[in-house]
Amino acid sequence: MKNLFCILFFLLISAVSCSKKEPQDLYPADSPKADYDTVAVDSFSTGAISVDVAEQIRMSSRKYQDSLKEVLKLQEQEKKIKEELEKENKKKAEEEKKQKASETSGSDVKKE
Repeated sequence: MKNLFCILFFLLISAVSCSKKEPQDLYPADSPKADYDTVAVDSFSTGAISVDVAEQIRMSSRKYQDSLKEVLKLQEQEKKIKEELEKENKKKAEEEKKQKASETSGSDVKKE
């Protein structure tokens, strides 16, 4: 009798577990699609791009972008300083030319 109950119990469990189920759609049509390649690439196989990906991650990081902005600001400041120095040098050169011109014109007047 115990054996009969055990056999019936196992048959019931196997019938429930082996019954046909509707297949679940793992990728429904309305789900968002990834805009990047989702295929796994072995790091030792051909086409592995771990170095390139790491570089792209580094370049897209906020710290890297901030450092680029700082460098651009420093370059702009250096350009402004150079332009100001050039303007000052031009002014000094013009003043010296004027002084030399006035000195030479004054010495010409004295000689006559």
